[in-house]
Amino acid sequence: MEGRVFNKGFTSLMFTQFFGAVNDNLLKGVLTFAVATGGIWAGQLGKGGQSYVALCLTIPFIILSGFAGQIADRTSKQRITVLVKVAEIGIAAVGFSGFLAGNLWITLFAMLLLAIQSSFFGPAKYGMIPELVGDAQLSQANGSINMFTNIAVIVGTLAAGPVYSAFDPEGSAEAHRWVPGAALLVVALLGFGTCLFIPRLKAMDPTVRPSFNLIDTYWTAIREMSRGSLLLVAIAWATFYMIGMLALLILPDYRDLLSVSPTQASVLLGILGVAIGLGSVSAGLISGKHIEPRLIPVGAIGMSVFFALLGVLPLHYYLVASLLFGAGVFAGFYIVPLQALLQHLSPPDERGRFLGTANAMSFVASTVGSLIFLLARKHLSLPSNRIFLICAALSLVGTGVLLWRMRKLITDPALRHPDP
Repeated sequence: MEGRVFNKGFTSLMFTQFFGAVNDNLLKGVLTFAVATGGIWAGQLGKGGQSYVALCLTIPFIILSGFAGQIADRTSKQRITVLVKVAEIGIAAVGFSGFLAGNLWITLFAMLLLAIQSSFFGPAKYGMIPELVGDAQLSQANGSINMFTNIAVIVGTLAAGPVYSAFDPEGSAEAHRWVPGAALLVVALLGFGTCLFIPRLKAMDPTVRPSFNLIDTYWTAIREMSRGSLLLVAIAWATFYMIGMLALLILPDYRDLLSVSPTQASVLLGILGVAIGLGSVSAGLISGKHIEPRLIPVGAIGMSVFFALLGVLPLHYYLVASLLFGAGVFAGFYIVPLQALLQHLSPPDERGRFLGTANAMSFVASTVGSLIFLLARKHLSLPSNRIFLICAALSLVGTGVLLWRMRKLITDPALRHPDP
């Protein structure tokens, strides 16, 4: 285990995560533009169709994260990373064929496969961080990897606009159907290259016998997590993903609400990603060589305020961009200490299982977010920007209740002096 944050292993992991997140967001972004209002496939999934794209991303995590967590404890997390990156190259080839054929269902299948691949990478990725940097560096490491991830979100979402425009150009311009698939393949190859520099890591518990009984796997982990504060931390972490999913589904509709191009709509997603990255790295720097749970309520209150403003203020491009930036910074403050607590409070030989369960919980919450969006748009006919009021309410009420339950953990001085 290394004592420095930016050692060779952790730096390689950051770049591997970066390219994986670029591909996730590139494919999701292009598909979202294609099925959202005005997209080439808008009629095939109906109003609010981007929620179905989101479900393709979330359901595999719910089903497979518990099993993936067991594999992460039983096997070297470095080996898992190499294998999933090899799989990503094949998945990119499936996406290439779908876009080339102009077939929505093949590209949705590629999105589903990419989510399956990512569900196995998740517990290995987050479980690997303490093995690479040590507990004293967890806040800075999580802040840095979140910043890199959100830069990847920016790159992927910004690229989604022009890539989609090449795939489905406006006017009489020639369509280049090969562009999205080619981009996916290039990024997948880069991610495979960077993962080869992660050092070999030992399996933490080779005696684990993986079980396909999902209910028993999750129930056992949740029962063990509930003996301390870990379950509450995981629920608070999952709440962030429910709110975040709602926000991400709202933003593509700003193309229609603001009458802007796909590229300009992508910039809004990019601004949110930049802000979360800056908030995350700032939270890591503020925390220093300890975990700072007191940033969690600061982040929750800040998100609530900016989401409420997004829901009530007039629709002007630069105003929306400014408010998204504010919400993103506070989101970084909220998520980094929770992520560090999940890793710190999980025993090393069960870290994969606990993080896998927390991952599944976060994607259950994301699925709930998708369903809330679908209900609000399709059945309540709410304008997309008003759904930010739901985000604000969930952030204020939901996290408020959880933080009250976690108040002893938030003020625990021992967390500010973890063992190196």
